[in-house]
Amino acid sequence: MTLAEKIIYMDHAATTPMRPEVLEAMLPYFSSDFGNPSSIYTVGQEARKAVDDARERIAHLIGARMSEIVFTSGGTESDNAALKGVAFALRSLGNHIITTAIEHHAVLHTCYQLEQFGFEVTYLPVDEHGLVDPQDVVDAITDQTILVSVMMANNEIGTVEPIAEIAKLVKDEAKRRNQTIIMHTDAVQAAGYLDINVRALGVDLLSLSAHKIFGPKGVGLLYIKRGVPFEEQNAGGGQERQRRSGTENVPGIVGFGEALRLAVAEREESSAHCLRLREMLTQGIFETISGVRLNGHPEQRLPSNVNISFEGVEGEPVLLGLDFAGICASSGSACSSASLEPSHVLLAIGLTAESAQGSLRITLGRENTEDEVAYLLSVLPDMISKLRAMPSLSGAR
Repeated sequence: MTLAEKIIYMDHAATTPMRPEVLEAMLPYFSSDFGNPSSIYTVGQEARKAVDDARERIAHLIGARMSEIVFTSGGTESDNAALKGVAFALRSLGNHIITTAIEHHAVLHTCYQLEQFGFEVTYLPVDEHGLVDPQDVVDAITDQTILVSVMMANNEIGTVEPIAEIAKLVKDEAKRRNQTIIMHTDAVQAAGYLDINVRALGVDLLSLSAHKIFGPKGVGLLYIKRGVPFEEQNAGGGQERQRRSGTENVPGIVGFGEALRLAVAEREESSAHCLRLREMLTQGIFETISGVRLNGHPEQRLPSNVNISFEGVEGEPVLLGLDFAGICASSGSACSSASLEPSHVLLAIGLTAESAQGSLRITLGRENTEDEVAYLLSVLPDMISKLRAMPSLSGAR
């Protein structure tokens, strides 16, 4: 089979294929070991042991205690729970939340909801590369501030934020003010490429999702540092130490543990591989296509991410053309890909609405090859040229 006859997947920020090792670890818990972890008989306790083993493994991998790991249905629930759980728990102390203009919608839309309950939110701007100034975070703190949420790596442009520096500054300011301020980071895109040790980062809350690291969909986690005030968002049977009720997704949790183990063990190798392909792809685009812009920080970005805007071209025809050529890519967040609105992230870094609608996001993975990148580079320039010659399909006015 030639490259033109196979599907080339380059949208790993949206989701990743499950690794065979992960599926193998999960399979028994769909069939023979099907018990409910809350049941006291042997079948149930075998499931409980699988959940606890995965919890212990994950806690070790991110530098946490077992009791600090709360399993969820994914990154969106983790972000929702982090913000709402802390905001409502600390409402008697203050009502102010600080975040950035480029957060994932799971954070931004949760903040919008909290504003309806009387909370005040500061949405900090970022620079042209998508970086928030740590001092801006500190300067935004008031005597009502109870929570700061800054993502570790942006899902659209790949920019990596200085979370450890921000967390330290926030904690120092909270201590100076004798005030409780909780620090959260959405690390969903960072896992697999960056060190997500919660102690080193200095965060109180951290969100992860399994399907971004070659694990199963429908499972994630929220790290909640011991002692952090938190109000349960899912009321019910009291699972997850009264912090997230609901029968645990045993196969998903087991798969998550194995996926994270592999991701951490292979992080340096995978990062180097993706970085090599990213540089090859970026250089090739700039050498063969005029009127292009790289979105995001040129260096302080995920090794897998390439986000490019093409002057005079809308993103949707580019994606359809690539799909016809057997290449899977995106124009931004998969969670909002059906929206006709320009990316809030690209607008926040200074792009016009027209330029923002002409963006292409390529996110590479461990299974991509140099031949696949070369194939993409062989079809993209001609595609852009033809689209620019068709005003009815381009962004030209």
